[in-house]
Amino acid sequence: MPKSSPRLGESLVAMGNLTAEKLEHALRLQVESGQRIGSVLVQLGYISGAHLAAALAQQYGAGVVSSDAYPAAPLLDGRVSADFLAQSQVVALDEGPDSVTLAMADPGDTYAVSAIELATGKQAHVRVGVSSDIDAANQRYSQGGSNLHVVVGADEETDIQQLRDSARGEPAIKFVNELVGRAVRMRASDVHLEPYPGVLKVRVRVDGVLRDLDSPDAKLGPAIVSRIKVLSRLNIAERRLPQDGRMRLPVEGRQMDMRVSALPTMNGESVVLRLLDQETVPLDFESIGFEQHIIDGLQGLLARPHGIVLVTGPTGSGKTTTLYAAMQQLNSPDRKLVTVEDPVEYQIGGISQIQVRPRIGLGFAESLRSILRHDPDVIMIGEMRDLETAQIAIQSALTGHKVFSTLHTNDAASCITRLLDMGLESYLLTATISGVLAQRLVRRLCDHCKQPVELNAATLLESGIEDALPPAGPATRPALEGALKAAMICYEAAGCEHCDGIGYQGRTTIAELLHVDSAVRQAVLSAQDTDVIKRVARESGMRSMQSDGLAKVAAGLTSVAEVARVTLGA
Repeated sequence: MPKSSPRLGESLVAMGNLTAEKLEHALRLQVESGQRIGSVLVQLGYISGAHLAAALAQQYGAGVVSSDAYPAAPLLDGRVSADFLAQSQVVALDEGPDSVTLAMADPGDTYAVSAIELATGKQAHVRVGVSSDIDAANQRYSQGGSNLHVVVGADEETDIQQLRDSARGEPAIKFVNELVGRAVRMRASDVHLEPYPGVLKVRVRVDGVLRDLDSPDAKLGPAIVSRIKVLSRLNIAERRLPQDGRMRLPVEGRQMDMRVSALPTMNGESVVLRLLDQETVPLDFESIGFEQHIIDGLQGLLARPHGIVLVTGPTGSGKTTTLYAAMQQLNSPDRKLVTVEDPVEYQIGGISQIQVRPRIGLGFAESLRSILRHDPDVIMIGEMRDLETAQIAIQSALTGHKVFSTLHTNDAASCITRLLDMGLESYLLTATISGVLAQRLVRRLCDHCKQPVELNAATLLESGIEDALPPAGPATRPALEGALKAAMICYEAAGCEHCDGIGYQGRTTIAELLHVDSAVRQAVLSAQDTDVIKRVARESGMRSMQSDGLAKVAAGLTSVAEVARVTLGA
């Protein structure tokens, strides 16, 4: 069979299906893996199976087989082993008196061609097939009509080699690559794969809200999960215990990092991918969405030589991003910055970042004890999870270090009482904590379709955020308090093609910043409860999170309904 002169990779570049940079990267990986370059390119997601088939057809001067050209039943049954055909990725398309026409994923596989010619006594004519079409046809022949590689049950009897093989199959590779690519285009933060009887449910979290995507065939579910576990270097044989890992895939010309969590359920393994797109992470307070009064307050806390600054809020409220922004601002040649995280989500140059590994005895407390011997100026603790970690953080602040950390509480005042409940002494808290920032992420209204509505005191009461205006003096009340005595124009979500009919696009931050001043210290030392600490802080000038949200409503950035959704109970 004649070959054209250009090599496969060069042909793909010439056809516009591949860039020279991606080809160079794939060639380096090919040397390590020993696989054919076409297989490497498809597995990396740089090209599709159809692109590979077209390039091979051009290189070998052969035609491409359409997906509907495969026969309903195998033609070489009894003369050529079905296993051999499947492993060689060959399907017989037609058989005449003296010849047989073959669809091959690799038309350069002369061994397979020779073997089939020997077994049939006929001359073979080769055409190029898309590998996923060939695999599907061979599976259909061997399993009586199923179009997909079936993996029966996610239990201890499942053949591990079969799982590995299915993870390398193009249906699983294609689905995972396309799913991640779609999630990135939708600006999703998480991808959820949830097995239920007869269905693999796929959802993505966009702007904090889960949205359903089309589900793949349930029979492909184990292959998809196996593919993700292989990429994440998880134990593909372990399906009884939770596992965590990381993986990286090329998406639209850049590498996308993902944190992966696999959790066993009654119906198989549930998998969540957290997309870590460092290119879109805002590392300054203004881009995060803080109002100027919050930025000014944070700048004052950062300027202090020592003390603890805490950021609180539920999972997914942007706490880690805020901490990274603070660390980035303090990152300079004259300071040593060290972080202890679980996990390290984004790597920042100039900062020593430590990934805790509890399984080998490297937890937050153990890491912190070692960090203090490395003469740091600034320490970031991913989360104060226990009393020992909190005690070391306080000791660090008392000895002149600046410490940042997070807690999971509803508001800023609750953070103080939570630390007291953990067993810390009130006098140590008041001596070391400089401030507490509580925050939430609210969805931004789509600028293309938001609709004006009137907001008045009655609407505010109905929304449940009537506590938005602080009971303080006129100097600290937001300007919109007077406007609420009459009707005020704000906006609500509508929905259009730009926002996929949701009415929102993107997110911004609402927050409250509690400064631990003399009045707050006295309330803490006198063992006052959360409500009293909150009231004292607001009398000292703290604007509540709901008030901050209402200011964004007045600015046309979000809606009353959205502020109520994320702050009720805060």
